[in-house]
Amino acid sequence: MQKTRHISDIKPKRQAAPARAVTAARDERPITSCVVTALKFHPLAGLFPLMEGAEFDELRDDIKQHGLLEPLCEFAGKLLDGRNRLRACKAAGIPIPSNMVKRFDSKKHGDPLTLVISKNLKRRHLNESQRAWVASKLANMRQGERTDLEPAAKLRKVDQAAAALMLNVSERSIQSAAVVFKHGTPELQHVVEQGDLAVSVAANAARLPADQQREVAEKAANGEINVVRKVIKKYIRKQKESELGAKQLALPDKKFGVILADPEWKFEFWSEGGMTAAADNHYATSALDEIKKRDVPSISADDCVLFLWATVPMLPQALEVMAAWGFKYVSGFAWMKNKAGTGYWTRNQHEHLLVGVKGKPVAPALGTQWSSVIEAAVGKHSEKPEESLEMIESYFPTLPKIELNRRGPARDGWDAWGAEVCP
Repeated sequence: MQKTRHISDIKPKRQAAPARAVTAARDERPITSCVVTALKFHPLAGLFPLMEGAEFDELRDDIKQHGLLEPLCEFAGKLLDGRNRLRACKAAGIPIPSNMVKRFDSKKHGDPLTLVISKNLKRRHLNESQRAWVASKLANMRQGERTDLEPAAKLRKVDQAAAALMLNVSERSIQSAAVVFKHGTPELQHVVEQGDLAVSVAANAARLPADQQREVAEKAANGEINVVRKVIKKYIRKQKESELGAKQLALPDKKFGVILADPEWKFEFWSEGGMTAAADNHYATSALDEIKKRDVPSISADDCVLFLWATVPMLPQALEVMAAWGFKYVSGFAWMKNKAGTGYWTRNQHEHLLVGVKGKPVAPALGTQWSSVIEAAVGKHSEKPEESLEMIESYFPTLPKIELNRRGPARDGWDAWGAEVCP
């Protein structure tokens, strides 16, 4: 016979607590040391670089001597603040007391991003490039990556202007950081993040091939900043020269980015005896006005370099010709011969190779310039040393080049013009 149960014997079933209450109860549980050491870093904490080298060693030694003085901060099951202190405690072999870990509540404490930025900027001595790097990372975070607030919250994406204001940097520096962020190798990004390389310099380095970027990063980490700048400038200059050459070769009527000219100067001697060594005895010469009227401008590209040979007594006339052809004098070389020649005031042992520019051709990269003195033996009458052409080729390997008044066959890679050019 079934026993009748009294209503008082029936115990009410326990109702399940609301999910929010369960979460709240879980959040109130104490955080043990073993739980803390297993916490992953919050994405917002990753905006700032980890301490390395002497800076980290100093923090580790301080904690080892005085203990952990500032609490760590946990949020959403991840470590929001205190990554370096956690690492230093592990390195020092010091356990973290449960009372030195605080939970962040966005409803009570506000925006966790504000906390992360405030704490790091107060503690860390970050230079402008490092702050720009942080701002760029923040501006590049997609809204879905902002896991610092509840998913239901309406979050705005932090744009460059807002990130610049938060980190106290210019938008231009953030734009440079964005270039490194997009095109830089991990090694290049690391030296910027660690403050070893200015972000503006790194943005230029990000245009280099990967192996050269790694070379730049290595030099920067070793403090060889001057070497870094030379490496970058050399490559950028090479790239510009190549682009300029391709542009000039693509013109409908061929234009030249480099013109080397050795005009047939007519020199007036003071006496009949001087005519023995005159150029007129070896080749036809031209009057100054005739050389000046030569239509060199029609074959020169908008951005062009003129190398113009001139003997010592014809220097003023050479400068006139350079100006008449549309070039501005900027520099020059001296060909030092192995023996002295003739002259009135001195026995001339050198000739000038003047350098003029039109437009904005690329100058040689720092550290790659030749000496202004070219030492070479004297050849046939008025023959110029091949070393001068080698110098020009090293400066402008891809620009279209022409040699005016060339004697003999054209040099490989050059066009040639003149009465004595061989086919």
